[in-house]
Amino acid sequence: MPGYQVQSMPSKFDNVVVGMSGGVDSSLSAALFSDYPNVHGVYMQNWGKDQSLSRPEDDPCYEKEWKDAEKLANYLNIPIEFQNFEKDYWFNVFEPMLEQYSIGYTPNPDIGCNQFVKFGKLMNHLDMKFGKNNYWLVMGHYARVLKTDVASHEQQSHLLRGFYHQKDQSYYLSQVSTNALNQMLLPIGNLTKPEVREMAQELGLHTATKPDSQGICFVNNSQHGKFKNFLKEYLPTEPGNIVTVDEISGEKEVWGSHPGIWSYTIGQKIGISLPQGDPRYHGTWYVSEKNKETNEIVIVKGKDNRALFKDYIFVKGFKALSDISPTETFLKDAIDNGELVMQSRSLQTPVKISSIELLNHSEFTLKLQTKERAIAPGQYCCLYINDRVIGSGIIDLIR
Repeated sequence: MPGYQVQSMPSKFDNVVVGMSGGVDSSLSAALFSDYPNVHGVYMQNWGKDQSLSRPEDDPCYEKEWKDAEKLANYLNIPIEFQNFEKDYWFNVFEPMLEQYSIGYTPNPDIGCNQFVKFGKLMNHLDMKFGKNNYWLVMGHYARVLKTDVASHEQQSHLLRGFYHQKDQSYYLSQVSTNALNQMLLPIGNLTKPEVREMAQELGLHTATKPDSQGICFVNNSQHGKFKNFLKEYLPTEPGNIVTVDEISGEKEVWGSHPGIWSYTIGQKIGISLPQGDPRYHGTWYVSEKNKETNEIVIVKGKDNRALFKDYIFVKGFKALSDISPTETFLKDAIDNGELVMQSRSLQTPVKISSIELLNHSEFTLKLQTKERAIAPGQYCCLYINDRVIGSGIIDLIR
């Protein structure tokens, strides 16, 4: 890419650690580095219900994944270790997620998992084992880490979108530390998913045709299988009203109840009965607002109702992916050049920004060029300049 060096590679006798999850992406990543003399595999168990600290064979979600990772390591003739990070996941990812749901936010635990576990606790463990900055960490994410061209300016590692935008995972990595970037290798970031499967097949990897995992493992294997029912196991029931609000008078009308403000998210279709014989209420209804103070969920008719579209957001807790936070001048120049965009969800079509106001180093307001549907408080606002991730923060207010 213009302005960037070719991907850095380990020297022959460097320590290379590969995160192995049992899927095809991490399998191919391991295979690509399997001929290094000092390569090591590591499998992370991050979830165990009620912090049981169970081994994989005690948890149906992890049993197959661990066996697949172990089988692959044996096939590639590389050592693999099992690490249990359930406590770290529970306290740093899961409990904060529950807290955010309880106040009406829509959090993203995958971002927290990358920040605190995969590129947090794991790297702390590897620092103790190999020495700080004395290893490379290989992961099977569809993203790229490239160093800037020394000839153009001071060399830094930047996180970039994956070449295969259909699987790009840079959004999920937007809260990792700058130090982690300097030791990170993402070999499949320059490949497409079909290429990954084809290469895995050619190398004889038994995971080559394994389906991609869908969603969060602990949700897929929860008792009820649905996220809403899963949350009921951990969050208190706090019934409230589901209401419509008259646009002119502001009067509210109650149409049902919810078990907790956490039970729906902005833009979600809601399955309650309204009088379908009345043209005012005939159609499908969606959540447009969640009010923590009144414990009410507001609904509107129609997937494209204007109440679901917003173009102003306030962001807090912004974390820059560089040693220096971007200045307002830097960001405004990117806006003037049509390069600064944001995403509130992974794989969302990037949204151009019309203006930005930095309130301090970690808070700012954004005005979007177009109104976007179903932006929800608690989601991460990730800023990009073209394909480069600038950083991300939590959306706290929309209008």
